[in-house]
Amino acid sequence: MKQRKVPLRKCVACQEMKPKKELIRIVRTPEEEVLIDLTGKKSGRGAYLCGNVSCFKLAHKNKALDRALKHNVKPEIYEQLAQDFIKVEDEFLAAKDRADVE
Repeated sequence: MKQRKVPLRKCVACQEMKPKKELIRIVRTPEEEVLIDLTGKKSGRGAYLCGNVSCFKLAHKNKALDRALKHNVKPEIYEQLAQDFIKVEDEFLAAKDRADVE
């Protein structure tokens, strides 16, 4: 059976290429909202981050999300994303472990 091509994406913080499923997508919707997209299918401009809080902090420090989303991300949005990111991180890592087992 022919092996399928795995889509790769680059983390905006550490610049590492990884399979799309191993990254968390941050999306700027057409309504100018910035939020976490675990499905990877929401419409809007997306940026990808590794599943670690350290990459999120690096992206905040370097304003990598601002550049990738072509939108000025306000500090309160970063704070909200940080809280969401910590909640999502455990869920994301659990889903990744399940995928590795299969």
